[in-house]
Amino acid sequence: MLVKSQCDGSRVTGLYVGAENVRRYFPRRVARIELRLDHLRIECGLTPRFWNGQPEIHDPRLCLWLESKQSHRKERRAPMPLDMTPSGEHCFTLGPVKRSTTAESPRGFGEEETADIAPNAEPLFAS
Repeated sequence: MLVKSQCDGSRVTGLYVGAENVRRYFPRRVARIELRLDHLRIECGLTPRFWNGQPEIHDPRLCLWLESKQSHRKERRAPMPLDMTPSGEHCFTLGPVKRSTTAESPRGFGEEETADIAPNAEPLFAS
């Protein structure tokens, strides 16, 4: 699923998952998820607002990781698209976008914004 970082000026404040993705991948009974960020694994809490109009994940460790990734980009103040792949029960791997897509895009996040992110990237899963 395609998600994006949330920024407030030059500061990263969280991860925008999008309402469609929340309905599809996050059962309401789940209070915590595990995120795999490169070699790190962190557990993040999900507030009731996550399912009620604020489909965002806020965690200081996640924000530090996102800021480290965002600092390598030209558009440091713009939200950074990311691929969030289910990788177990209540577990997701977060990383760079490896394909261009709009079908899984959060609201307001179109193909024109993702088309040039990784034009020569390998597919997520080898056949």
